Amino acid sequence: MRERTHLSDAIDGVRELEAELENHKGMIELGTAENEPSIVAEAEAALAKLAADSKKKEIDILLGGEMDGNDCFLEVNSGAGGTEAQDWAEMLQRMYLRWCERKGYKVELQSQTDGEGAGIKSCSLLVKGKNAFGWLKTENGVHRLVRISPFDSNAKRHTSFASINISPVIDDTVEVEVLDKDLKVDTYRSSGAGGQHVNTTDSAIRITHIPTGIVVTCQNGRSQHQNRDWAMKMLKSKLFEMERLKKEAEKAAVQGAKTDNSWGHQIRSYVLHPYQMVKDLRTGLKTADTQGVLDGKLDEFIHAALTGAVMGDIDDED
Repeated sequence: MRERTHLSDAIDGVRELEAELENHKGMIELGTAENEPSIVAEAEAALAKLAADSKKKEIDILLGGEMDGNDCFLEVNSGAGGTEAQDWAEMLQRMYLRWCERKGYKVELQSQTDGEGAGIKSCSLLVKGKNAFGWLKTENGVHRLVRISPFDSNAKRHTSFASINISPVIDDTVEVEVLDKDLKVDTYRSSGAGGQHVNTTDSAIRITHIPTGIVVTCQNGRSQHQNRDWAMKMLKSKLFEMERLKKEAEKAAVQGAKTDNSWGHQIRSYVLHPYQMVKDLRTGLKTADTQGVLDGKLDEFIHAALTGAVMGDIDDED
């Protein structure tokens, strides 16, 4: 039903664009024939708006992958660098939360490990909404921050790294085989800022997939059973995405192309000193509106990455 709705909406959208285009063209012809410049000007303005709307529709068409319409898990992990990197990880968490607010997506915290002095070491978010995975899948990779550290009394410039991992929530129609003998399951006490919703029992779950080394945790549920269910969903999601990226890499190798959609690849730099600039290293897109980007204005970067990924025009020489 989800796929049917997606296809129906896409077809209806194209038909609406076609109908509006013909209507505006007719108005221009009428205005020209009747020597009514105001009618022509109004129709031309409507055509300009239609062109902008069609660009948005173009992005929707790009989100036609097998899992693009699904919800997704978004993980943030701080890199080496202690407090500085952990603060950067929390900044990225906030950036994606703000972006989700702009998109109208619902976000649920699955797990979080706080930093020792500030920030977070890692967190896992469940993002719910139409095409959540399709929109966020190009954010996979390492994000680099350059700034004057607020934690350095000498006010020196620091470079920090944090990685983003995006994987789709898979439903029962997709089979991912996970053997019990390949799993190591640990329980521990949930941690957090406190309050009535923090569990006081050892209900948090950590599952390690021994063959791949993938580790997932969940502590948001009210019971150990609930947390285990979500941890298994996260594990299957990661295994599915790992296999998908592997197939993409093999396909790119056969075609003689390069793939940037792999874990650990640096995709974007955020420079706050000595100048202000955010630059995507795959597409070359850049902006001086660093605060806007950190406040969740990511659509332009995501659009460029999606278009580049589809057109095969991604360049990572930088």
